[in-house]
Amino acid sequence: MPPAKKRPRAYDVSRTRTAVLAQFAHVQAVVRTLTPGQLALPGPGEWTVRDLVAHLAAVLERVSQGLELPEPAGAKPQLTLLEWPFSTAVRAGGSPDDVGPPAEGHPDLDALYSETATRFTALLPADAGDRLVTTRAGTMRLGDLLVTRTVELVVHTDDLHRATGLDIPYDRQALAACTRLLADALADKAPGGSVEVRVPPFAVVQCIGGPKHTRGTPPNVVETDPLTWIRLATGRTQWTQALESAQVSASGERADLAPLLPLTG
Repeated sequence: MPPAKKRPRAYDVSRTRTAVLAQFAHVQAVVRTLTPGQLALPGPGEWTVRDLVAHLAAVLERVSQGLELPEPAGAKPQLTLLEWPFSTAVRAGGSPDDVGPPAEGHPDLDALYSETATRFTALLPADAGDRLVTTRAGTMRLGDLLVTRTVELVVHTDDLHRATGLDIPYDRQALAACTRLLADALADKAPGGSVEVRVPPFAVVQCIGGPKHTRGTPPNVVETDPLTWIRLATGRTQWTQALESAQVSASGERADLAPLLPLTG
């Protein structure tokens, strides 16, 4: 009999909304300082930094566009939160979402960010997490869609940091939500209790079928930090690379996540 899957983690809509806006503001503060030379730097995949910055604005704009449409018919969403990472089509830049509007259409990026944040804030209800919203992958609960925005923002904030070398803060709640969703997605993909994956201070999940750990120190343990985990889950870092650089510790004969990664795409 396959292992029973746990009840999905609950996320507070108001806290997630605040986290999304906070992370977007951190990115905008850096975007405001970028020079033409920095915007022309190569980003992930075939993108330039300007393309990446435009895509980050589109992460919020897609929510606003969905809220401007009538609520889709149907009592249930077509896509759950845990299904979202696996539904994503990795396109330009290894993005877990579709590319945003053409970068050349937005010469004033700071103004674009301000307009995007204003629209998002005005259109987003404070407590309507169960409202259905149309996305490219199917209808989703608004509360779930907001959690996916933390993944997009955190992943691409890291992309922007690596492309430019600039330090960009991470909102703690946004980083936590992103880490937890990707950890829960791993447990959903490979249910079981033989391996414990620890991403302190935000997530601990058990996965992979086999002998279940009940007491004491688990025999199979994987541990890493949030950003390394996010890079592994989205294909930015390879499992063997993370092990060799001591960014991941893995003990036990079953503690090999390579066949399960990346999760997005």
